[in-house]
Amino acid sequence: MSMPESRRPNVLVIVSDDHGYADRSALGVDPAVRTPSLDRLAAEGVTCDEAYVTAPVCSPSRAGLIGGAYQQRWGAHWFDDSAVPGADHLTVAERLRDAGYRTGYYGKVHYGGEREGDRGTPPRHGFEDSFYGLAGQSMGRLNYLRHSDAAVAEYGEATRAMAVQPLSANGEPVEVERFLTDEIADRAAAFIADDDERPFFATVAFNAVHNFCWQLPPEELEARGLPAFEDWYPGAAEYLDWYDGAISPNLPNGREYYLAQLELMDAQIGRLLDLLDDLGIAEDTIVVYTTDNGGSNCNYGVNTPLSGSKYTLLEGGIRVPFLMRWSGQLPAGAHRRGLVSSMDIAGTAVAVAGADDSGLDGRDLRAFLRGEADAVRDELHWDCRWQWAVRQGDWKLRYVDDASGHAEEIRRTEHTEPGAGLSLVNLRSDAVEQRDVAAEHPEIVERLQAARAAWRSQMDLAGVGRG
Repeated sequence: MSMPESRRPNVLVIVSDDHGYADRSALGVDPAVRTPSLDRLAAEGVTCDEAYVTAPVCSPSRAGLIGGAYQQRWGAHWFDDSAVPGADHLTVAERLRDAGYRTGYYGKVHYGGEREGDRGTPPRHGFEDSFYGLAGQSMGRLNYLRHSDAAVAEYGEATRAMAVQPLSANGEPVEVERFLTDEIADRAAAFIADDDERPFFATVAFNAVHNFCWQLPPEELEARGLPAFEDWYPGAAEYLDWYDGAISPNLPNGREYYLAQLELMDAQIGRLLDLLDDLGIAEDTIVVYTTDNGGSNCNYGVNTPLSGSKYTLLEGGIRVPFLMRWSGQLPAGAHRRGLVSSMDIAGTAVAVAGADDSGLDGRDLRAFLRGEADAVRDELHWDCRWQWAVRQGDWKLRYVDDASGHAEEIRRTEHTEPGAGLSLVNLRSDAVEQRDVAAEHPEIVERLQAARAAWRSQMDLAGVGRG
């Protein structure tokens, strides 16, 4: 039975961290990958095969998602200038709250260098209930196992690097000494099950499968035959030397740790899907799953068949898993080819809620997901200042400033290759971006450069606030 048109749906947005494009068992790329809950979501909903985030790194990508717009509109491009949009650009949570939804946020927050009380914290940009960790205060990370004053005292000067500070619930500190993936899901489940009659908008932002993938519960290590791996403590080694030994290719069992984190996150996603069934609201709830950027070479993510990884504007850095289910309203088990953006999560949520859509770049995906050919987006842009790209149809123009210092830094510290200079590829005939055809198609280069110039003229506008 489909939901009556007069009743607005709940919206559950699940965002993971650095999930590799190939790392879903339904794809069959690696038989060691086990993601039955994501496979279920795909079987019951729509898989978008050409879905993108707005940046190849977490902070600006998350800012674009929550704002439903290109984050460059409020001057966010890379780690060093990223921020949640200012109060003059409402987040999707504020828009739905103002339209009568109850709103909840659970998990990792990382829009920039946010501090408690800043607009970048969930209570300050539209979430009525929240449980979160400020990754902007922890080198972009959250510890999987420890968040307490005792852990801070134990780690000492390693506290920020190892991200063991207490978490926050509605802006107040809370200590959590258990596996964070489970805690995030528990808090989200309690919100979903609340008997408030309003429809809900919930964001569940797991820190899986980001850094420190060896931080698994002892019983999981034992059950999987994986050894414990020591975290960094002051005096053990210089931090950067230790870190380089704790990422690919130097971490023993690294891929196994990563896949364990992925499997445990998938199990908690399954819990939330089961809860929707148990409450009888599965057909009344839009469920979206995506991740914040491409899989990371450092953390053993796999982006096959895409080239590149997190930090780059190659497809492996910006094309991501994207699943959407709305039982009875969208087809089940369908795949859609065509440009989709993480901004479209807000566009769709605002449309179904009847909320304010002013200033959004995100689009309502419903017609596209139902297979209407004229609903396909034709253009997307990326801009990190030192690298940029534009995709128009099957063509993609990309530029990397190799003299900026950023390119060499990520080669050295993140073990990934961003490329250099200007290149043009046709993704229909060259999905792995191996053949630069700019010299053969100067008219396409000119057309895409003009499209970029027109887009840039609308970005970083004076008067647009930042969080």
